[in-house]
Amino acid sequence: MDKYHLVHKNDEWKLQREGSNRASKSFDTKSEAMKESTDFMRTHGGSLRIHKTDGQFQEERTYPRKADPKKSKG
Repeated sequence: MDKYHLVHKNDEWKLQREGSNRASKSFDTKSEAMKESTDFMRTHGGSLRIHKTDGQFQEERTYPRKADPKKSKG
């Protein structure tokens, strides 16, 4: 499963694949970043880790939801 991070860098919000140096997409606001990242993740699938402005982890979302490992047995 691909892992992506939504982070704030250089006054922009960036959707970046884990392990990549380049952002897949960049946004001016967090609300725009959330909307567009959700659309992107629904198409591509994977895990999205959302960070706060200061870089701390906020939450993680899995697309599609049925792939969320927290709901699996065990």
